[in-house]
Amino acid sequence: MPVPQKLFEPLRAGALALEHRVVLASLTRMRAEPPGNVPGALMVEYYRQRASRGGLLVSEGSPISDSARGMPATPGIHTEAQIAGWQKVTRAVHDAAGLIVVQLWHVGRIAHSSVQPQHRLPVAPSAIAAQGKVLTAQGSSVPFETPHALSREDIAGIVRDYAQATRNAQRAGFDGVEIHGANGYLIEQFLQSRTNQRTDGYGGSIERRARFALEVTEAVVNAWSADRVGIRLSPLGIANDSGEDDPMPLYTHVIEKLAPLGLAYLHLIEPRASGNGKADVDRPDMPSAAKLFRPLWPGALITAGNFIPDTAEAFVQSGIADAIAFGRYFISNPDLPARIRQGAALTPYNRPTFYSGGANGYTDYPLLDNAAS
Repeated sequence: MPVPQKLFEPLRAGALALEHRVVLASLTRMRAEPPGNVPGALMVEYYRQRASRGGLLVSEGSPISDSARGMPATPGIHTEAQIAGWQKVTRAVHDAAGLIVVQLWHVGRIAHSSVQPQHRLPVAPSAIAAQGKVLTAQGSSVPFETPHALSREDIAGIVRDYAQATRNAQRAGFDGVEIHGANGYLIEQFLQSRTNQRTDGYGGSIERRARFALEVTEAVVNAWSADRVGIRLSPLGIANDSGEDDPMPLYTHVIEKLAPLGLAYLHLIEPRASGNGKADVDRPDMPSAAKLFRPLWPGALITAGNFIPDTAEAFVQSGIADAIAFGRYFISNPDLPARIRQGAALTPYNRPTFYSGGANGYTDYPLLDNAAS
């Protein structure tokens, strides 16, 4: 395999000065420690292993509040203990000369009451249950519940939670934040007509359905700085019972409204990969999200979805994207940038350990120097 070149050119993404373009995608791993879903020593080691000089890591989705949580053992960014835990993570990454941003997460209806404060119902733009099953706090899989439809006051409170989580991220030592607006979670639930059937100022037309996403982004920008903020979208995705029948008008509007804000980057998920961590999915006949929306985005553009080194290099060489985020292969290859640079073989990933807890399948994958030992 030819040694990639463009992947290892520097890239400026707002205030983030990257020395290469191999990015760790946000990956739920469910290793936070009780009580309080706090990043612990195991998480510190996980991110330390994947840090590289000038390389960008995007943290796993981190709930902005207790009610934003959808899965057990996911680390939040809303308590003092969580901030202190993340400080150890960011320090380890910075000691390796790497960069790390935290992904701000609210799952909306993709949750069960057992993981919510006081066992309240999860929330959503409208009282529409997702199709499929959800994980409870006890680890069982049950049908989704019908969520509580948010009031205008509830919405304003969640926007404030995003701003506060951003300020918490600064205190925790992150280099920036990424707003999770993809994969069928709360922001996308507001965006898409199948999940948003409101009749007030947050529903109906594309402009009104996009209002929440834009208010969140503006609140996050105002809490820190636009050049420290990225946003992740999945315009053609189907994860978590999402999907818009005609996504182009909706996401064209959203991206055109985001573009003037001067964000650090736009992070897209390619529609060919939409398994949301549950299975390997390949939709090879789908168009490229990055190719569709590149003309609308003047800044740095990251894309993710079923990439291997040669396809990643081809994408950045063509200018379709500026950087490529890897998920599964970054799990099983903590030194992925070095392996790609050297043309080394990639260690296969072990899907059953993605969410299993403990070091197995988390911090025990071999580094390049001892991969053969």
